[in-house]
Amino acid sequence: MDHIRQYLHRHGFEAFDPKAVLFDMDGVLYDSMPRHAIAWRESMAQFGICMTDADAFATEGARGIDTIRQMVKKQKGKDISFDEAQRMYDVKSNLFHSMGDAEIFEGVIDFMQKIRKKGMVVGVVTGSGQLPLIHRLLDDFGEFLDERHIVTAYDVEKGKPNPDPYLMGLRKCGNLQPWQGIVVENAPLGVRAGVAARCFTIAVNSGPLPDDELADADVIFYRMTELADVFEKIVD
Repeated sequence: MDHIRQYLHRHGFEAFDPKAVLFDMDGVLYDSMPRHAIAWRESMAQFGICMTDADAFATEGARGIDTIRQMVKKQKGKDISFDEAQRMYDVKSNLFHSMGDAEIFEGVIDFMQKIRKKGMVVGVVTGSGQLPLIHRLLDDFGEFLDERHIVTAYDVEKGKPNPDPYLMGLRKCGNLQPWQGIVVENAPLGVRAGVAARCFTIAVNSGPLPDDELADADVIFYRMTELADVFEKIVD
């Protein structure tokens, strides 16, 4: 595929030899972003912070505590501690979980089955640190996903858009090199993180963002089913 050749040229790599697919969670595996947007908006209002749906989608993938500290700094002009941000994030998390479970996107299971047939590893790299969500990942995808291959907000000091989460994902999936990993993202910060880690980065634009917000990705799809259909062509 031309996208692969362009990727290799972009980073100066000689070969593309994928051994793992690293998925973001919200907006990629689960149709959860609309609920997150509501939870962000309503929880932050309790602390006098205005957070719009657009803000929620634009900051998706970042560590929640980082998003809160940035919003407080921007709107109130003050720095808050990690612990204070965590308490605010707990309010948001509790509100989100009160809404019930979001559905798995169509095509995800089919995609993971194809990954396994190729002898590749499935990993998840999320900005979340919420234990109920991590447990749900294992309940829903335990046939394909090992707990050792999950990266959460608390595995790294610098979240997305820094490369650290995906570099940790490569490490957890077998000390892989960037050209051995495929990143699947839906958000600008996550795409930037995947590209910064020098992985082949696929955007699945499952939300309301315009494509130009995801233009750093090596290729853009609009549904997980579309990506699952062409996966063999990408890896072969």
